[in-house]
Amino acid sequence: MADTKAVSTAEQGGMKKTLSLWNFFTIGFGAIIGTGWVLQVGDWMVVGGGPVPAMIAFLLGAIFLVPIGAVFGELTAAIPISGGIVEYVDRSFGRIPSYITGWLLALGNGILCPWEAIAISTLVSDMFGSLPGLEWLRAFKLYTILGADVYLIPTVIALGFAAYVIYLNLRGAQSAAKLQAFLTKALLCGMLLAMGISIVTGSPENAMPVFSQVTNAGGSEPATSAGNLFAGIVSVLVLTPFFYAGFDTIPQQAEEAAEGLNWNKFGKIISLALLAAGGFYIVCIYSFGTILPWHEFVESPVPALACLKNINMILYIIMLCIATLGPMGPMNSFYGATSRIMLAMGRKGQLPEQFAEVDPKSGAPRLACMVLAVITVIGPFLGKNMLIPLTNVSALAFIFSCTMVAFACLRMRYTEPDLPRPYKVPGGKFGIVLACLAGCIIIGLLVLPFSPASLNLVEWSIVIGWLVVGLILMFATKAKKA
Repeated sequence: MADTKAVSTAEQGGMKKTLSLWNFFTIGFGAIIGTGWVLQVGDWMVVGGGPVPAMIAFLLGAIFLVPIGAVFGELTAAIPISGGIVEYVDRSFGRIPSYITGWLLALGNGILCPWEAIAISTLVSDMFGSLPGLEWLRAFKLYTILGADVYLIPTVIALGFAAYVIYLNLRGAQSAAKLQAFLTKALLCGMLLAMGISIVTGSPENAMPVFSQVTNAGGSEPATSAGNLFAGIVSVLVLTPFFYAGFDTIPQQAEEAAEGLNWNKFGKIISLALLAAGGFYIVCIYSFGTILPWHEFVESPVPALACLKNINMILYIIMLCIATLGPMGPMNSFYGATSRIMLAMGRKGQLPEQFAEVDPKSGAPRLACMVLAVITVIGPFLGKNMLIPLTNVSALAFIFSCTMVAFACLRMRYTEPDLPRPYKVPGGKFGIVLACLAGCIIIGLLVLPFSPASLNLVEWSIVIGWLVVGLILMFATKAKKA
């Protein structure tokens, strides 16, 4: 039995209860995977010094995050409400820490909606636009921003994809979940395609040597900054939180779980999505790393597509279509999750009360969805270089919020020991402490100056600016209510 206080909140909120365990799995898995495995698998090999260090890093990244996923499972099963992260931290540490946590997670998740729209526009212009007969896709250049050309037709196509995601989310969680189920199957087809090509044309010997430095094309400085296997693994490991971001989208929509859902199994779904995503990444790295000798593979800008283009044009187009559909998965999941975070903050009085209103027919949070719609459709107009500084910002905001949830879970074991918990973190309090430590370690890797993934001045300015705006909004909301 879940917490009665939370259940009553859910009943008053008007959210539609339609999501199954499979829906929750596809929401999280699709949010994690996206299209990064196609666009950046070569970069992972370069940074790590080979496919093997990259595979080990993604395995360790999943293992690091599984305890955090289990923490989310325990708290969500006990308090199944939308945007529950705001509630967990509020009950444990109070209003301001709760607001900071929710506001940062809204930043980290919300950024990825326009980011994915840009990814679609970039794939259409750079990849489809380079195919014979499709040069017209790049015939009408609008402008250049930060060195990136923005073309009319790819922008319109990306807007169409974004509009479809927005429409489904306005219709409610079930409509969005159906899209996510389809996209999950498409991503799995992409992985199977890469595996099949690797088995037929590749060789494990192509992944050798296990570690070696790779130089930039036309340059003398090594692109692989690591000097040994261990350093190569660490160099990729600090990047993995960004590529695993998305499992938190599962608990954000817990209030819309179907009646009679097994909450013990729900608690395991989050960790299962993480491990499945880890397996997906590892298989893809191995498959692409063995199709060709990996030193040759990484020479192209988008090697996962370039190598297929040289093998078979039909396979290339199929993979390109899958890669273009891929960004819709994270966009769909993060759109739903971020709107539920804003909903929760509206219910807690941390944002204007209009954010707490849901559509009586669809159960979707109306104002939050409209705000995200505006943010998302701006994306394709910004150019592919505009949101690069936001990648590390998103990773920091995400892992900070997850770590706060881990500490909240640990504190609630003492402050609310009688809270019904259908699912508990394996290992009890020790398992929760592991989640806290994992989160702190990853945060350290993102903020310590000597780390390869540490934030720069521009990125810190974004974080601090976002927090200042958030605190002003919070106190303005509080003053208005008073």
